[in-house]
Amino acid sequence: MFTPRSSGVLLHPTSFPSPYGIGDLGDEAYRFVDWLAEAGQRWWQILPLNPTWADGSPYKSPAALAGNPLLVSPDRLIRLGLLEEAEVSTLRDEGGSRFAHIDFPAVMKLKHQLLMTAFERSRRPGASSDLKRRFDEFRHKESDWLEPLSLFLALREANGGRNWIEWTELVDHRTKQPTNEAHSRLAERIEFHRFEQFLFDIQWSELRTYARERNILIIGDIPIYVSDDSADVWGNQHIFLLDADGRAEEMAGVPPDYFAATGQLWKNPIYNWRVLEERGYDWWLRRIHRTLEQVDVARIDHFRGFEAYWSVPKGEETAIRGEWKEGPREKLFHAIARSLGGDAKSLPLIAEDLGTITPPVVVLRKEFGLPGMRVLQFELMDPNESAWRVEQYEADTAVYTGTHDNDTTLGWFKKEILPHGDRLHRVRSLVKGELDTIVWDMIDMAWRSSADLAVAPLQDLFGLDSDARMNLPGTEWPNEPNWRWRYHPEHLTSEISQRLRELTDRHRRRMS
Repeated sequence: MFTPRSSGVLLHPTSFPSPYGIGDLGDEAYRFVDWLAEAGQRWWQILPLNPTWADGSPYKSPAALAGNPLLVSPDRLIRLGLLEEAEVSTLRDEGGSRFAHIDFPAVMKLKHQLLMTAFERSRRPGASSDLKRRFDEFRHKESDWLEPLSLFLALREANGGRNWIEWTELVDHRTKQPTNEAHSRLAERIEFHRFEQFLFDIQWSELRTYARERNILIIGDIPIYVSDDSADVWGNQHIFLLDADGRAEEMAGVPPDYFAATGQLWKNPIYNWRVLEERGYDWWLRRIHRTLEQVDVARIDHFRGFEAYWSVPKGEETAIRGEWKEGPREKLFHAIARSLGGDAKSLPLIAEDLGTITPPVVVLRKEFGLPGMRVLQFELMDPNESAWRVEQYEADTAVYTGTHDNDTTLGWFKKEILPHGDRLHRVRSLVKGELDTIVWDMIDMAWRSSADLAVAPLQDLFGLDSDARMNLPGTEWPNEPNWRWRYHPEHLTSEISQRLRELTDRHRRRMS
């Protein structure tokens, strides 16, 4: 898929600099795309673009097919005539001190205020007729997911922001589906949620076009599971294993591993794969198509769960007491291939196959020609010497210094390598392995590997320590500042882009 050899950078849009408390799809996003092109990169990898709740996790979203309205750029709404400079100037944090890290509750309040103003202006007499036409076209084209999402969010607001299983207002108390009067009473809020999705769609489409014009392609991310508190579960209860009250009968997670001694209990409801098979995997196909409308290639998170998934009974507090159950396996991927109308061995997907991987998982991945993943932080912790030999990696591989779930390379080296003599000796048998060189040593290892794709998080290119870590698996806000890191505009220098470009040229990864 990635031949000839290429490389890229991992950065989620929330991490862009911005005076509005969170990265957005404004000027800094375009500056970053230009920087990637100057650095000779082909790929920009992101995390899921879905909306988030107040914890900020894009892997626990209220809507698997929607975009995150927090990413909408107020400055670009001014250019559309939907906001005025005076309405946003007092809300800007020009010095960047107020939101050094993202404060999601505060940002949600600020962005809602601005988006509501834009929505109201779009409905006034004299508003752009072209914008209204484009909005109508968007509503019609995306109605299959847009309508239930907008209704879900409006009902959730009417019920005090509670999980849908606790709703009492404007819903049938048993099914939690809307009453006859719900649509009329919530009409304005429903329309607002449609409109904010429209604004996201405009801005993301424009940015993606800009990236393509500069030969930059985007790798997206599809979490295998969805949040229990989501429009997806509320509107499709029949395709999940739920009890009579709508709670997860079986919960998703993984058994104990190198991230957590008690495993990770994600608590997402597990799919009713039998029902999905009977329906031709229709929900999953819509999800794949929607994602590939937004990105060029998608990484499927926790690919292992399609072969066999870890099922934890409801009521458990950790993921220890679970069991492996058979997933949809090749049947789902054959359905995806038919739906996309292409070769089953050329699907635009990457398999996130980290963790304990069994031979059947490898067989499933190779049957569909999906590249797998290697993470150097994990490889260099493996006492098996073959894991360190990056020149011997299979070509159909995406190799990373680290991912959003890892510490930064500098933080990892200081915590996991320097204090351990055997590990330090191992690293120094491969590279110089000093504190002031380790980050670019690791980037060089990834780039010189035989993997078709090499990726580094932007934090590593900046040489940042653990306080720039994106996520610590098994922990949640407010205990850990997950998903809140942003970089400062001064970090993105021409010196770093030139160094990356030279490295990319040296290892023959630059696209002509």
